[in-house]
Amino acid sequence: MRADEHLDDEAVSPVIATVLLLAITVMLSSMVFVLMQGALTTVEKSAPQATVSVRGLDNGFHVVRLTALDQSIDPARLKYDLLPGNLTSDLPIRGHVNDADVYGVIGSNFSFHDRDAGYSVTQGDYFVIDSQTIGATDGTWRFRLIEESSGVLLIDVTLPVIR
Repeated sequence: MRADEHLDDEAVSPVIATVLLLAITVMLSSMVFVLMQGALTTVEKSAPQATVSVRGLDNGFHVVRLTALDQSIDPARLKYDLLPGNLTSDLPIRGHVNDADVYGVIGSNFSFHDRDAGYSVTQGDYFVIDSQTIGATDGTWRFRLIEESSGVLLIDVTLPVIR
């Protein structure tokens, strides 16, 4: 009985084994790459975009309201400029939205009011400018708001005439 028994000790040929090992290695490394691809690429946020409405009030104030803003912005990243029409006679007024004499202050020449009190600039927030005091009632002054981290000019409007 033992003579009829033939054992086949051979397995897969060495060439096929090498090809299979390479294929498994390539597939595993591809799967790891696909899984880690999201962590390796950085997604850059788009620059913010805003629209505003500007009103000149009878009491000598201008109100600039953010009617649309596509993302909330940290007040520390926003710089404002109030530019007179005649730079030779009047100096521009500049600062940051998060300055202690601007953010949420009532009675200041320039103030920012955070409508939802979330310490972020969002749609519906507004700026109040005491145009009577600073002499910006003639319709030549410009209000600009700049997002400093991206350098984007969010707002550039002319303040209307107040009579």
